[in-house]
Amino acid sequence: MSHRQAERIAAVQTPVIPVVSRWIAETPGTVSLGQGVVSWGPPPEAIEALHAFPADDLDHRYGLVEGRHALIESLQRKLERENGIGRQGVRVVVTAGSNLAFMNAVLAVTDPGDEVILTKPYYFNHDMAIVMAGCVPVEVEADASYQLRLDAIEAAITPRTRAIVTVSPNNPTGAVYSEETLRAVNALCRDRGLFHISDEAYEYFLYGDARHFSPGSIEGAEAWTISMFSLSKAYGMASWRIGYMVVPDVLWEAVNKIQDTLLVCAPFPSQMAALAAVDVGRTWATQRLPMLTRMRDHAYEVLSAVTDVPRADGAFYYLVRAETSLSSMAAAEYLIREHKVAVIPGIAFGVTDACALRVSFGALQEDTAAEGLDRLAAGLMALRER
Repeated sequence: MSHRQAERIAAVQTPVIPVVSRWIAETPGTVSLGQGVVSWGPPPEAIEALHAFPADDLDHRYGLVEGRHALIESLQRKLERENGIGRQGVRVVVTAGSNLAFMNAVLAVTDPGDEVILTKPYYFNHDMAIVMAGCVPVEVEADASYQLRLDAIEAAITPRTRAIVTVSPNNPTGAVYSEETLRAVNALCRDRGLFHISDEAYEYFLYGDARHFSPGSIEGAEAWTISMFSLSKAYGMASWRIGYMVVPDVLWEAVNKIQDTLLVCAPFPSQMAALAAVDVGRTWATQRLPMLTRMRDHAYEVLSAVTDVPRADGAFYYLVRAETSLSSMAAAEYLIREHKVAVIPGIAFGVTDACALRVSFGALQEDTAAEGLDRLAAGLMALRER
C-alpha cells in the first residue's frame, strides 16, 4: 500500500503567491504588482507595545481562546462606533488574521459535502478553505463590473447550501457593494436559513463616493451574520497575523472548539500590538488614502489605454483581462521573465474563461508603482501577439 496525501487536500488549489514569488526571485529587477499588502508598517504605538512585552509571567502562558479582555473591549467599541455592530447576541473572537476567521466560520457552519456560495472572481484562500473542509464552493459569476448578481446567487442555493460569502471592498476586483445589495443578500440568508459570511478586511480602503457597509449592523441580523476583519492591511501588520471575527452566540461553542484546536489563542505579543494599533484608529490608513487615490487613478489611466478594466472603488486592486491565447499562469510568468513586472494570475481567483490578471498598487511607493505599470502596459500589448 503506497503512502499518499489525503484526496481532500490534493483537491485544494496550490497557493499561487509562492509560485509567483519564486519567479520574481529568479528574475532580479522585477517590480511586483502582485501580493496584496500595503507599503507602510504598524503605528509606532504598536511597536512600543511590543517592546513592553511581557508585562508579567502570565504573558508566557496560554490565554483565552477568544483573546485578551482589553483587546476585545477595544474592538467592541470600534465595532459599535464604526460598523454599527452591537454587543447583544454576538461574540468577538481575536484570530490569527481573517484567513483563520474564515476557516473557523466554514468549519463551524458546514458538514462535509455542504455547499458555500462564492461570487467569482473570488478570494483564493476562501475557495481553498472550503475545499479543505470537505465542502463544495459553488461559484456564481459577478456582472461585467464585478458587482453581485442577486438572482444568480439565489438560483445557486440548494438544500446543501450553508452560507453565502461576500467580500466588500473586494479582493481581487476592487469592487464595493452597495448597502442595498448587501442588505438583500443578508435578507436572502435570513429567509433561506443560511449564514452570511462578510469579509471586511479592506473596510478603510474606499475612493470617491464609495461607502462601506457592515451587514452585521442590520437589526436582527446578528443571528445569522459572521463578520470578519483584519489588521494586516490598514495597520501594515500582515506578518503579525492578527484579525478578528464577530460570530452569533449560537456559533461560539463551535468556534471555541475549532480555534482551541488550531491555534489555542492569537499570540500575546501580536494582541498587545493590536490593542495599541486599534486605539490609534482608522486614520493610520485613511491619512494615506490621497496617495492611494493618485495611484489608483494613474493605474486606471495606464491600464485602460491598453485593455478594458472596470474601475475599482475600494481596496487596492484591479482585475484586468489580457488579450492573449496564453493561460493566466503562462502570461504572469511571461510578464515577469520578459518585462520584469509581476501580477497574480486570474486562475487563482477562479477565472478560467479568459486570461485575467490581478494588479495590486498598494505595496509600492508612487514612482515604483508607476514604473511597474508602464512595464505592465508594454507587456499587455506584447501579449496580444502570443
